Amino acid sequence: MPTDLLGREYETFAAPEPLKQHGPARVLAMCNQKGGVGKTTSSINIAGAMCQYGRRVLIVDFDPQGAATVGLGINANSVDNTIYTAMFDTSLDVHEVVRHTRFDGLDIIPANIDLSAAEIQLVTEVGREQALAATIRPLRQEYDAIIIDCQPSLGLLTVNALTAADGVIIPVAAEFFALRGVALLMQSIEKVRSRINPDLQIYGVLVTMYTKTLHSDEVLQRIYEAFKGKVLHSIISRSIKLPDATVAGEPITMFAPEHKTAKEYREVARELIARGIVA
Repeated sequence: MPTDLLGREYETFAAPEPLKQHGPARVLAMCNQKGGVGKTTSSINIAGAMCQYGRRVLIVDFDPQGAATVGLGINANSVDNTIYTAMFDTSLDVHEVVRHTRFDGLDIIPANIDLSAAEIQLVTEVGREQALAATIRPLRQEYDAIIIDCQPSLGLLTVNALTAADGVIIPVAAEFFALRGVALLMQSIEKVRSRINPDLQIYGVLVTMYTKTLHSDEVLQRIYEAFKGKVLHSIISRSIKLPDATVAGEPITMFAPEHKTAKEYREVARELIARGIVA
């Protein structure tokens, strides 16, 4: 039986069978208030891998920087309707905001800097924590997975994402400062679970930016000890191909399908499907 970098035994995850019908979607929040840990990269590439296995996936770009939008080849500044307008313009059908990418089965609700105003506007909204959940609810029957790419903060936007989600995937970089602040994220998840969304789960901790060094191995062991049973088996290596794919506006699973990192993201997708997190 194979083992991972932590020496854990696991069964390999077979390529899943195609689905005969789609929906309802499982909503995954890609969340960590620390920036630069691979949230957007993982959102795009897990979605890309799932599409290659015949799943329909929607990415909700919920970061005012619009990185997921740009990472799929869309000019964020030229988009009229975004997740911001979908949340605050009640006359707008959310289907009009969804943008189809050039990749079969992969759609996105884009974002741009306009979303930065949402935190202030939400303060006075009735049911302010539920705004995103209400916005994406009409789309859940049409996809197998909806991935919310969160901004690096624990503000009201992130609370909205956690309220809308069925579960959380936490990307953690294999670096010294990786675990700093994760305790705050866990507290936020627990507060949302106890007060708003009792069904919210932690689907997994995804280790990113791994390099074969003593330092990375020590951090990896600490992550494993801190999140026993929650660390996903596939660990994402640091690679120059990832920014190359971003520049090309493609998931690495399409941009360089035989590259090691593409294979790692496909393994993540297979694991999430094999565990029943996504159909």
